[in-house]
Amino acid sequence: MSSNHPQQRPITEVAVGIILHQGQFLLAKRPEGKPYAGYWEFPGGKIETGETVHQALARELKEELDIQIHESLAWDVIEHDYPHAYVRLHLSVVKSWDGVAKGLEGQELFWQSLTLDGHIKPEPLLPATIIIIEMMRQKKLLN
Repeated sequence: MSSNHPQQRPITEVAVGIILHQGQFLLAKRPEGKPYAGYWEFPGGKIETGETVHQALARELKEELDIQIHESLAWDVIEHDYPHAYVRLHLSVVKSWDGVAKGLEGQELFWQSLTLDGHIKPEPLLPATIIIIEMMRQKKLLN
């Protein structure tokens, strides 16, 4: 994680959904053809021009998971410098939606508990996903 943005790189604004249900959170496996294919992440996607974070998250979760979220609660914002993009991740908590999450882009999904020992079952995790999970543990998001 970096707070010093490299001036020569554009910032990609991303809406990220921390989808919570019965003490678990949802992770999605990045599909083939995308950077970091096969890595696990929180679902979401790029914020388009003119969209709010909530609008982008609602659109992305409908496109990726076929769920319609009722509301999202802005939780935090972090930045991460990946080799392919410098991203600003707008983290939102989602607790209420319609539909059953399924990978519409062929991606696998996994419901994960926040364990005390820090072990997360699906691997590998995107670097920023590891940071978010640690933030969830420190701030007791699921407790």
